[in-house]
Amino acid sequence: MNVMRMSMVRIKVIISIFVCLISFNYAFSQFLEDNKFYFSGEVNLGNYFGIDFNLNLVQNENYTYKIGFSKFMRKPESQPENFSPGLLPTMLTFGLANPFDQIDNYQISFGKIYKLNKSGSVRTNLNVGLGYSILKEPINWVGIDDGFIGPNYEWDYGESYFISLIINSKFEFIIKNWIGLTVSPMLLINSETIYFGIGFGTIVGYLK
Repeated sequence: MNVMRMSMVRIKVIISIFVCLISFNYAFSQFLEDNKFYFSGEVNLGNYFGIDFNLNLVQNENYTYKIGFSKFMRKPESQPENFSPGLLPTMLTFGLANPFDQIDNYQISFGKIYKLNKSGSVRTNLNVGLGYSILKEPINWVGIDDGFIGPNYEWDYGESYFISLIINSKFEFIIKNWIGLTVSPMLLINSETIYFGIGFGTIVGYLK
């Protein structure tokens, strides 16, 4: 009797686990049916140049949520007129070791999808959100006797921190269900600086 009871308990446990797996699979399938995840990456051109990467969620092909990171750079406004980056740093780093005004931005936003054709393969993703922005600017320029091999100035970076308003209208052109192209005007505003420009990139993931 004890052996039979133990067998019945095991069967009930197995059946319960099986039912739970089926329920989870159904719920997960329904979740994927109602929600689409994809990654977006863009190169941005404007009064700064930079990059923008985001994880996107589209709910019921209607509302959108986005979290990501962007970085923008430009020639420093404080840079001395006779500044020379030097030959060696320019060759080795393609100029990326030069001083720049920089914005590092951690962002979250929400918005809405508007289909621009019947199939939804061309659509606009209108987003508004907030960003935590770190502004880095070269300060304390000190001239040194160089300029050919290395830069003719030394400098430090000063940092300041802001909450930014972000307005982003992303036009998405879906080529396949898992990949597409984007054209993305963006405006970032805080109390210290403004970025405005347009991004060109790709989207990859569960799009339709």
